[in-house]
Amino acid sequence: MSGSSLPENMPPHGQPEPPGGLLSWIDRRLPVFTALRKEYVDFPMPRNLNALWNFGAILTVVLVIMLASGIFLAMNYTPTASEAFLSVEMIERQLPAGWMLRALHVTGASLFMAALYVHLFRGLYYGSYKQPREILWLTGLVLLVMVMVTAFAGYVLPWGQMSYWGADVAGKAVGAVPVIGPALEHIMEGSDQLGDIFIHRFFVLHFVMAFAIVGIVALHVAALHVSGPNNPTGRPVPARETVPFHPYYTTKDVTGLVLFALVFVALAFLWPDLLAEPENYRPANPMHTPADIEPEWYFLPFYGLLQSVPSKFGGLVAAGASIGVLFMVPWLDPSPVRSARSRPLCRAGMAGVVVSFVLMGLVGRHHAEGGWMIVGRVAALCYFGYFLVLLPLCARREMRRGG
Repeated sequence: MSGSSLPENMPPHGQPEPPGGLLSWIDRRLPVFTALRKEYVDFPMPRNLNALWNFGAILTVVLVIMLASGIFLAMNYTPTASEAFLSVEMIERQLPAGWMLRALHVTGASLFMAALYVHLFRGLYYGSYKQPREILWLTGLVLLVMVMVTAFAGYVLPWGQMSYWGADVAGKAVGAVPVIGPALEHIMEGSDQLGDIFIHRFFVLHFVMAFAIVGIVALHVAALHVSGPNNPTGRPVPARETVPFHPYYTTKDVTGLVLFALVFVALAFLWPDLLAEPENYRPANPMHTPADIEPEWYFLPFYGLLQSVPSKFGGLVAAGASIGVLFMVPWLDPSPVRSARSRPLCRAGMAGVVVSFVLMGLVGRHHAEGGWMIVGRVAALCYFGYFLVLLPLCARREMRRGG
């Protein structure tokens, strides 16, 4: 082989390059456009995907809205106990279009969590956690945890009544951990009382986690493109039954985004009070406890689970386990059958999980008092029973039958 041989497609030194525009010039040196075309234009997709597959694109767009609005809000926010509430009021009343930025951010947080729950349900229902998509599933759950932490930190920042007392409840729950609880509570709060240090730490946490989420999203998407998308049947799709991502699924995603945008705009600009807590329009007052302390709607199931267990530490463990058990699902369910469409018992069990999750949210809304305490405990048993009992039993039976 001659030592002067050149790599393929590389013109000899001194000779003009093939004609082409700026994008071709860049792509010959850094084939980013070729990679984008391969992964987001020509990428083969199953033809039978339903509307539940729209929520990945919806989550991506809402995440961009949250980041953009959050950056501008952070420029005008003051993370101190004396100024936090006033700075939020200034953003809404004095900053040009500040009210719109905050409406987009607050509504985006709620709808992002709603879309994330639907996305998670779709993965559970159609068995998207099974081989070879375990990494895809695990990165998605890491995203769920990160988004929940970021959402809670963001809920604290306005420093209204619910923000303050929600943080107080969370601090006491962390302090209930045996041995290390008081130390963890002190690390979380920064001092003996909620104040400047606490707000500053949560402001930094909220801001940093938001950009860390972008990195994990990129990892999640990369895992999807390596393992390939699942489909409603759960069975491998031959090449002849696939279509390129563009224009088929870009068009479908745009249609879903338009419908989602209508809901987004209606909630943000027409009915904002549906997602807002009136008590949080009052500045934090450590001397006055609200009659009903409760988190945002998307945390209510975990709050209900926390209250349904007799001890604070036990409730904290149960609430954490409700997320932790999802990380074990790929190994709790080794069945070769993926989709719940082909698994009648699992289909019924998934309906029970959804009902249990809603009931736990209602328990959190009613503070697990009276009969709601019993409802919460029954719902918790049904929720954990699906993952720890029904899934393994169904998998064992299906494996004996050979799928």
